[in-house]
Amino acid sequence: MYFGWLFGSFVFWTAFVALATWYIVRRDDASTVAGLFLAGRKLTFPVIAGSLLLTDISAIELVGLNGDAFDYGLSVMCWEVMCVFVLVIFALFLLPRYLKSGITTIPELMELRFDRTTRVCCNLLLLFAYIFVFLPIVLYSGAQAINQIVDMKSLTGFSSDAAVLSFTVVVIGIIGALYAIKGGLKSVAVSDTLNGILLLGAGLLIPFLALKYVDADIFTALTTIRAEIPAHFNSIAGNDNPTPFPTLFCGVFLIHLFYWGGYQHIIQRTFAAKNLRHGQGGALMCAGLKILSPCYLVLPGIIAYYLFEHRGLQPGLKQIQAYGSLVRLVLPSWMTGFFAAAVLGAVLSTFNSVLNSCCTLFGVDLYRGIFRPNASDREVVRASSIFGWLIALGAILSAPLLAKYPSIFTYAKQMDGIYCIPLLALILTGLFNKKAPAVAAKTALALGLGSIVFEYFVAPHFGFSLAQKCGHLYYFLAIVFWAMVFLIWIWGIVSPRKEGAWIQRDAHAVDLRQWKYTVPAAAIMVAIVFALYFIFADFSVLAE
Repeated sequence: MYFGWLFGSFVFWTAFVALATWYIVRRDDASTVAGLFLAGRKLTFPVIAGSLLLTDISAIELVGLNGDAFDYGLSVMCWEVMCVFVLVIFALFLLPRYLKSGITTIPELMELRFDRTTRVCCNLLLLFAYIFVFLPIVLYSGAQAINQIVDMKSLTGFSSDAAVLSFTVVVIGIIGALYAIKGGLKSVAVSDTLNGILLLGAGLLIPFLALKYVDADIFTALTTIRAEIPAHFNSIAGNDNPTPFPTLFCGVFLIHLFYWGGYQHIIQRTFAAKNLRHGQGGALMCAGLKILSPCYLVLPGIIAYYLFEHRGLQPGLKQIQAYGSLVRLVLPSWMTGFFAAAVLGAVLSTFNSVLNSCCTLFGVDLYRGIFRPNASDREVVRASSIFGWLIALGAILSAPLLAKYPSIFTYAKQMDGIYCIPLLALILTGLFNKKAPAVAAKTALALGLGSIVFEYFVAPHFGFSLAQKCGHLYYFLAIVFWAMVFLIWIWGIVSPRKEGAWIQRDAHAVDLRQWKYTVPAAAIMVAIVFALYFIFADFSVLAE
């Protein structure tokens, strides 16, 4: 009976999303560059907000962040609520400049501001990040989430955990590739929105049911949990935490800023906005929804710790198993399939979004930009599709290798530093420093990237760490960022561009009139985040 309900509800929702997406996008042309990569620049703010939200909420967050909350408590919400600050910065200062240039990719902006070599370097760095870091992590964490929620070992009959993991990775990878490569950005955005509705509802249902499991009155349950494990309800992280509170103002903030302001698979939705108002509205609506995200990305992990460790229901549970175990404990069997479909939707959302962005980076920047400048739209789309299938296969093969890492979320965020910091330095100095020449950007990129790669992969073999000398990895990343910015800025003063100050020209791609409620909406959300931190703050942990 359990597997009957599970299979039926799962297939129903997955088929519904697929058919609804096909019906909505059936008349759209995905055979052109604009159609495949920018949805014809027709996305409205609700679709942008929903797609942004679900692209971000992958299994990395559902499994990984709840897993970190299982270990460290409420302080890990920094990875969610900090998004509000950077989305405000993005909506107010970065998006208007991106849309003004009418760009399809961030490397394209680097060529407009610096030169083609800088564009190629940025493109290759982004592709490296997506192919070797991001895509395998998404597939691995997604497979782990599905396996825990629906007990795939029993469902498939496989006896080996590795076999079950590999099977789930293959299924997710193939379905995601079909969405991204065949349907284009609009099919990705529409399916994101539909899955986002279910995921948001189901995600909020899990902590509600978990609190009901503790006590019939959810407020009594919450009070009880907070009284018995108060350390897990402190919004301020101490020095024993992977992200101590002071790092929020250094490397953590910078990684956030690049993630929401420079990551191709995130901002590509806003590039596809009908106009600046819809782009800003979508970004700020997503920021408002992110304020709720600790309820389903952090609180379940805390409740799981209380039930499984503190009350001893399942002592010794690994953090990566916490969320799936909680779902199976509290969710009725007839709803498990719907929730598994929602989780699969979140996984597919991130996977196919990244895959679509990889195809964009390859097709627009490399294939047409370098290899075949005169290629037709159909040739670009065909080459990008082949490239997409190849990297999907690579991600499927490499994802199971990540099983050796204890915290997939911490691993993912630390790996982000390799490329986020150098690329963010180039984006910000490129947009806000008009005199720096291309050679300054390329030199800073080489030195910054080289420093981080040395710290990550070379220094440990010699028994020392620059990050330790700086006090923390995120302090080290912040120092590298500001050193790059300083180098480019000084270079622009001492030896400015020979062509004169860069002038950003309006491509007239979309209407650039600003949404009139941008500033008030941003101010309200920032105030809510400050209040949230203050209510749960215990700064005494910083003295320990």
